Amino acid sequence: MLPPNRSSVKKDFLTLAELSPQELQFVLRLSAKFKKRRKKMAPASHLRMRTLALLFQKQSTRTRLSFEVAISELGGESITLSMSELQLGRGETPEDTAAVLSRLVHGIIARVNSHEELVRLASASSVPVINGLSDRFHPAQILADLLTLQERKKRLRGLKVAWVGDGNNVCNSWLYGAALSGIDFVVAAPRDYRPLEQAVREAESMTKSTGGTITVLEDPIEAVRDADCVVTDTFVSMGFESDREKRLSVLMPKYTVSEELMSHAKRDAIFEHCMPAHRGEEVTSGVIDGPQSVVLDQAENRLHTAKALLCLVLLGKKAQAIARSL
Repeated sequence: MLPPNRSSVKKDFLTLAELSPQELQFVLRLSAKFKKRRKKMAPASHLRMRTLALLFQKQSTRTRLSFEVAISELGGESITLSMSELQLGRGETPEDTAAVLSRLVHGIIARVNSHEELVRLASASSVPVINGLSDRFHPAQILADLLTLQERKKRLRGLKVAWVGDGNNVCNSWLYGAALSGIDFVVAAPRDYRPLEQAVREAESMTKSTGGTITVLEDPIEAVRDADCVVTDTFVSMGFESDREKRLSVLMPKYTVSEELMSHAKRDAIFEHCMPAHRGEEVTSGVIDGPQSVVLDQAENRLHTAKALLCLVLLGKKAQAIARSL
């Protein structure tokens, strides 16, 4: 095995747009296999003698646990560091941090405040960098969301998914995931809280080859009508706490996913939320705790999709052999 800084091919995962439709489908298939066989599998050695650094500028429950457990169950090791433990928190540049880590570990998973900082980290790193969340994108979450949707609906292409609320980092990555999957994705958000225009344009371009559609509008009822899946996220994401009152005044109650709003979706529609959830704000308790909610499936699927993503990013073509062996 080559030293970590000698890898000839590096694949980062920063937005989800780095994947082709075929690679995304491979990740979902491999995730499903890992999930099905988890209880029966002996300890794996796919990442034996590989160590990953997990850098966290923000709090984390599902992202940290899913990646740490995934790395462990794949036979690798992880080192998790907070900003208070990193020289990055004392003014060291992302470029210097990346250059040093590239000599010591085989991959970097970073949960950061600024997406620009993540891009700088990846540009200077010679080992793969995975986005564990930034202010603009949260691609690892969408893998779990898509796997959950596929489990419930047995397909992705041709489904209608409605996003309701703040067009935040999760929504931006959903645009790419939907476009790559051939999903008809509709965003209902106030004018000042729409997703990134660049993400919308790029997702629209992707649909030319996958058959999906991208629509951005303001009316949540129109968006949800006949949807197979309704998705939302907190109205006040990490880093936007100072705007809490303004955000809630604009988004509530019109964009709160309630039982009444869900009634406009298909009768067998499911509800997704990446959590943590604020009941009574972006979603009512009756919806998130009700029979249409699949939020715990999503949380569990973060583990299985993390395993598949790590195999694809770190092992390249060897991931195909792993998939055949399961």
